[in-house]
Amino acid sequence: MRRENGLENKRVVVLGGSSGIGFAVAELAAAQGAKTIIASRNAERVQKAIESLGGDVQGHVVDVSDERAVETFFAKLGPFDHLAYSAGDSLYLHELATTDLVQARRAFELRYWSALAAVKYGSPHIRKGGSVVLTTGVAGQRPHKGWVIAASVCGTIEALTRALAVELAPIRVNAVSPGVVRTNLWQNMSAAEREHLYESVGTSLPVGRVGEPRDIAQAYLFLMQEGFTTGQSIVVDGGTVLV
Repeated sequence: MRRENGLENKRVVVLGGSSGIGFAVAELAAAQGAKTIIASRNAERVQKAIESLGGDVQGHVVDVSDERAVETFFAKLGPFDHLAYSAGDSLYLHELATTDLVQARRAFELRYWSALAAVKYGSPHIRKGGSVVLTTGVAGQRPHKGWVIAASVCGTIEALTRALAVELAPIRVNAVSPGVVRTNLWQNMSAAEREHLYESVGTSLPVGRVGEPRDIAQAYLFLMQEGFTTGQSIVVDGGTVLV
């Protein structure tokens, strides 16, 4: 039996969909019959993603940190059903004493202000029964030393999610809160440092490994299709908050 709120023939927009978690969300949505649209500021990655995804997938080059570009993108796009926002850059990890406040403010640009712009200009085009899924992280609930800014950004997105769920109702607004995942998020580390991180974190988790993008993407699709959930941050972290 087909689910009434399934994704077949729905238009799903994924900002940050050219790599990592966003790419996995686009891939799974397309596999379920959604008409998927990905957008990213990196033209080369957008093209490679389109070639990899194939099928009825569109790609757009959009600098989500440019408010006018975001407004224009949604104005041209027209009506759609679900918006997933997964755009993000490398985490700004410093102890407070060595934190550069100018860089700290920039850490909010892509993860908070650009997400807010995407919802501001995208939500008027979301059809009845549609949804928004934002991206936060377990740093907001389980910060480590040196994670002051990262935890602040994550906590801000969780608060934004709840506020938007009230503001935009009946559009549903939720967020996914991943733990450590194998993505470009850690590209500021060397390959050896990344592998050490994945191994050390993975062995400490109840599931015995760090996440893969497809693990996290399942949660986005659940929130798009689960019509009775709004204002929630769904944790998909392999048990990080337990240890």
